[in-house]
Amino acid sequence: LVVAFYFFRTKMAEEEIKISTAPRDPRFPNTNQAQHCWTRYNEWVLCLKRTGSDEDACIPQRRLAKIMCPVDNIEKWDEERSEGTFPGLQID
Repeated sequence: LVVAFYFFRTKMAEEEIKISTAPRDPRFPNTNQAQHCWTRYNEWVLCLKRTGSDEDACIPQRRLAKIMCPVDNIEKWDEERSEGTFPGLQID
């Protein structure tokens, strides 16, 4: 156990670990972040629309959406966008 702990701590010391979260958004002061998640995802879609679907230009918005939203929501909305049934912003 001591050896495993030493290896783990040594391994962590070698790698720079940065943990961060989305910055505070005054539009969403409450603890329920569902609307915040929905807005961040749609801001990413809006960025794609403005940049002609250039995903590299919209990495910051996608990152914030992934931070705020459960994985299930992101996967569901990505699938709905590909099927053309997404109820939010449309790229076309």
